[in-house]
Amino acid sequence: MSLVRRKPRKTTCSRVVSAEVARLNQTECRVNGLAVKMSHSVKKRKLDKTRQDTLYFDSYSDVTIHEEMIADYVRTNTYRTAIERNSELIRGKVVLDVGAGTGVLSVFCAQAGAKKVFAVEACSIAEQAVKIVRQNNLQDRIEVIRGTVETVDLPEPVDVIVSEWMGYALLHESMLNSVLYARDKWLKPGGLILPSKAELYIAPVCDPVVEDRLHFWYTVKDQYGVDMSCMSDFARKCIMNSDITMNFVSIEDVLSHPARFAELDLYSVTAEELRSVKGHFRCESFGCSAVSGFCVYFTVTFTCPDKQQGLVLSTSPFKPDTHWKQAVLYLDAPVSVEQDTLVSGEVSMFPSEDSARHICISVDFTIGEQKRQTKIFSIPDWSSEAQP
Repeated sequence: MSLVRRKPRKTTCSRVVSAEVARLNQTECRVNGLAVKMSHSVKKRKLDKTRQDTLYFDSYSDVTIHEEMIADYVRTNTYRTAIERNSELIRGKVVLDVGAGTGVLSVFCAQAGAKKVFAVEACSIAEQAVKIVRQNNLQDRIEVIRGTVETVDLPEPVDVIVSEWMGYALLHESMLNSVLYARDKWLKPGGLILPSKAELYIAPVCDPVVEDRLHFWYTVKDQYGVDMSCMSDFARKCIMNSDITMNFVSIEDVLSHPARFAELDLYSVTAEELRSVKGHFRCESFGCSAVSGFCVYFTVTFTCPDKQQGLVLSTSPFKPDTHWKQAVLYLDAPVSVEQDTLVSGEVSMFPSEDSARHICISVDFTIGEQKRQTKIFSIPDWSSEAQP
């Protein structure tokens, strides 16, 4: 029996839960303790880019998501530490905060000595950022600009770009494209980007909760005298579907050393390259178990003059929890593995055809002697409009 305490298993569909949900749906249910209106029948349709952006920015107008991000100590304190350690490169310089939100990173930069900070924020939370800037007596150095970085006009180039752009599975929400746009248009040659590198990892995992749920239907007869074991196949299709599930993965459920399959250098990566981020992976299982699926997580690295390897913000299950959790990709059915069973394949990440801000993940994999399989996953789109 493992002596490691399991993390609580929480699930959520997206970092962004659109305010549009409440307008579109009709039947009340409970999601994470919040009343949400759900429809009996919701028909998806592809949204144009303007509509996608409107739904995305509207979702950041509520306090809940900002509370979650600020309360994430790993996230917020790592940014503060990285900015402090780069104070020599920030002091007296001009900084651009892309997607500033409440403006906390802008405040950190001003505290580190920035001469001027342009805090660009597209949603109405910018009004609160203005209040926070004033409350901290920094209105002479921080200018909050309402709008997208693609449409605003800055009075001068910048020396530093800081942004907390990472979404679930790193690329969900597609905000990195805005950072790259800002880099190409506003950053001076040799300027600083915080963070400057991102890496993606994958590992096979076992999910005992899924195993228990699948086995449950075999226990009903002993409890109630009704054989419902035939429900197991139906349950497996419902549970082990093609959704990207955001969960806290317990370290004892990770079945191999994680494999890095992609790296993004923010000084050189292009928006076109983000349309297909892919790489190979190769893992060997630790022991006898059942692979329920794959876990995908990311790290970002901040260049720090006083630290050769930089400062790393990690969403690994082996590190302290963050609000990003880990992305879990369930197989169609569990696969048994033994010590040193080879798990290999290729991962590809690309924007959804229905909404460019939503990420899809394709995994082409082989486990042991099994035939090679491919499965495509996506994050459920709660912002889809209903059609009559």
